[in-house]
Amino acid sequence: MVNQSGSLVQRSTTPTTPVVFHAEGLTKTYGMGEVEVRALRSVDLDLYEGEFVVLLGPSGSGKSTLLNILGGLDIPSSGQVIFRSQNLTHANDRRLTQFRRDSVGFIFQFYNLIPSLTARENVALVTDIARHPLTPEKALTIVGLSDRLDHFPAQLSGGEQQRVAIARAIAKRPEVLLCDEPTGALDFRTGKLVLKALQQVNQEFGTTTAVITHNAGIAAMADRVIHMRSGEISAIELNTDKVNPEDLEW
Repeated sequence: MVNQSGSLVQRSTTPTTPVVFHAEGLTKTYGMGEVEVRALRSVDLDLYEGEFVVLLGPSGSGKSTLLNILGGLDIPSSGQVIFRSQNLTHANDRRLTQFRRDSVGFIFQFYNLIPSLTARENVALVTDIARHPLTPEKALTIVGLSDRLDHFPAQLSGGEQQRVAIARAIAKRPEVLLCDEPTGALDFRTGKLVLKALQQVNQEFGTTTAVITHNAGIAAMADRVIHMRSGEISAIELNTDKVNPEDLEW
């Protein structure tokens, strides 16, 4: 596998590891008045089953656009995305909705919890419509919140609210977890707790996990680090000496 500059890049998995996402030639162009902005420029990328990937780059490098296309929240201007054997590029809205509901868990920088519902009830919003869900209690226990089941968001710290959001995302047992700056609104200590929860889900359930960040310190916990710049993948690094979240420094 080579990057756009023709340099060899490594990946952390064996050739027999199933490909979850295959993205080929992804381009995304936005019109802003008379100006066209190219958010992605012919991006090729494979994500593999069970790996933990960090997409690293400054604001405006195309990380969120790429993640949104992989997750079926946006469509490319050109190129294609294949999820397992399904080509999502030309899928209709109904098919994309089903894909997002059944296969993908999303976690964003802001928690998007419903203030009038408890932690348990926020997670139940997902479990009530999922095919083979965890119970809300099980999902919240996994992220260390078994003693906060009946607390409302206003009664929880920022890190606890983000862990409720993680519990909500994993409760439907998604194949893929897509995280956009999940620690961006958190302090150093709380951010580590959230990253530890993501690592636990990745290891216990084999959930392919992709985390967007501009924080280079987080990259040390990943299997692979995908560097992005100006809408392109500038490098892909294999991380041979992974660091546990509690030992990260930034």
